[in-house]
Amino acid sequence: MKVLIVYAHQEAQSFNSALLARSVAELTAHGHAVRISDLYAMRFNPVATADDFAERRFPDRLQYDREQKHNFQRRSLSSDIVAEIEKLLWCDLLILQFPLWWFSVPAIMKGWIDRVFVNGAIYGSGRRYDTGGLDGRHAMVVTSTAAYPGMCAPDGLVGALDVILWPIQNGMLAYAGCKVLPPFVSWSVNFVDEATRQRYLDDYAERIRRIETTKPLFFHPLADFGAD
Repeated sequence: MKVLIVYAHQEAQSFNSALLARSVAELTAHGHAVRISDLYAMRFNPVATADDFAERRFPDRLQYDREQKHNFQRRSLSSDIVAEIEKLLWCDLLILQFPLWWFSVPAIMKGWIDRVFVNGAIYGSGRRYDTGGLDGRHAMVVTSTAAYPGMCAPDGLVGALDVILWPIQNGMLAYAGCKVLPPFVSWSVNFVDEATRQRYLDDYAERIRRIETTKPLFFHPLADFGAD
């Protein structure tokens, strides 16, 4: 299996960095090919601008999604976007790994999605959900939070985890055609002891070992919706 890990954390000594290292070791030990987009280390530009396009279909007013499609078709996207699309279309499994910030991904990862999930390649022309451009691939969210599990229960302080992750798992990954695996969450990492953090690492390694047999979450296929 070919695995792309898109990773967003600034600190090399963070718990997220330990999770990343453990997943790479586990994946490679089981014969999987791994590529990493370490967004902070790459100094990936998260800002979507006209500079992403060598050609303009509409030179008077920037229509970003339409220019994406035009430039993808003409192979005139900026080189950093082209490199990431190549990785994305190469993989069988996409892992988005990040600390949960303000109920979402860090800005640098959101910018990666904005710029790399390109109209004409990943979606567009009727391609969405099970007909999306990443059809046939799996995806998984790997995240950490300072919250305790009870805070993300349905009646918890910040609300149910599946609701918090809905824009990511449904609105980004499933919409693009991926079969989305259950997320892996490390809870209250700022406040637990070292033994608990080590257990999280071991649990993640076990998840990786079972990755090819893990049942995806359910999201409605496009056929479930009417013509309107």
